[in-house]
Amino acid sequence: MIPLEKINSLKKEHSDLKDEIYDPSKMSDRNYYRKISKRFKEIEEVLNLYNKIRELEKTISDNTEFIKKESDLELIELAKEEIKETQEEYDNELQKLQELLTPKDPNDEKDVIIEIRAGTGGEESALFVADLYRMYSYYADKKGWKHTVLSSNPTGVGGFKEIIFSLTGENVYGTIRFESGVHRVQRVPETESQGRIHTSAISVVVLPEADEVDVEINEKDLKIDVYRSTGHGGQSVNTTDSAVRITHIPSGLVVTCQDEKSQLKNKNKAMKVLRSRLLDMELVKQEREIARSRKSQVGSGDRSAKIRTYNFPQSRVTDHRINLTSYKLNSIMVGELNEFIEALKLAYKNEKLNN
Repeated sequence: MIPLEKINSLKKEHSDLKDEIYDPSKMSDRNYYRKISKRFKEIEEVLNLYNKIRELEKTISDNTEFIKKESDLELIELAKEEIKETQEEYDNELQKLQELLTPKDPNDEKDVIIEIRAGTGGEESALFVADLYRMYSYYADKKGWKHTVLSSNPTGVGGFKEIIFSLTGENVYGTIRFESGVHRVQRVPETESQGRIHTSAISVVVLPEADEVDVEINEKDLKIDVYRSTGHGGQSVNTTDSAVRITHIPSGLVVTCQDEKSQLKNKNKAMKVLRSRLLDMELVKQEREIARSRKSQVGSGDRSAKIRTYNFPQSRVTDHRINLTSYKLNSIMVGELNEFIEALKLAYKNEKLNN
């Protein structure tokens, strides 16, 4: 369904921009002229596609009328074949138009910081944190993204109480933003002698990586502590005060980093995480305000919601927001996430288009 009200609005904007583009007085401000020229081309692409769709609709309509009046069976078959081919092209072009009309989030092109934390389930929960970290790392490799660990709190048997890492590449936040929420795992832990299935949960938070221009932080609002890094059991693993703890006093946010041997590197990593958390707080607030006015499937900003269950005995993965179930758990755990990622993106686009 084509939103004609939106198309008519774009036609008016296109006409207004055309007047501005040909106004010599506007050309002196290069930044503004570049901005309106870019917008003009974006709208022109949408309107050209809309006009093409209308032409395809006319072709289908003309052939349908032709079939009603024609008696020559051979010509009727030719018309039916043209309708079939035109309909396929029409469906493809209509999908492109809907994607172009979907409001774009300016944060979609940003890199991300992902925080995964153990929840209920003790050591089994910590092991699942490691499993999901590997899953996202494999997915990043398939996408050609770079992943870098910023901070981690490992346990003694291969798990993590918490791991924070960045993903850098093309359109990262727009692709992986819907992984935020509670992920639940159902399986028999290695330590379970009687073969009983345990249920554990962990939390995933995906933060758009904030630039300094996105979030203004006053140095006076920061309390910075340095201390020696600690390993398992609290033993010191460094002879210098390289670990850094930054407290943002107005928000109460606390970020620690001790993975690097350099205090400066730890501070820079901690500041990167802090900026992204502050930006995310604002985005979550905006999402919740939007969610009040409509029922939201995805992107509601509710990080406490259970979004996905990984059932190992049945090799089943279910995303509860869009009622999608896959029985390819082993493939998913090595980064084959596209089925879920694309379905979530489509649900979000449809939601935005209809509101």
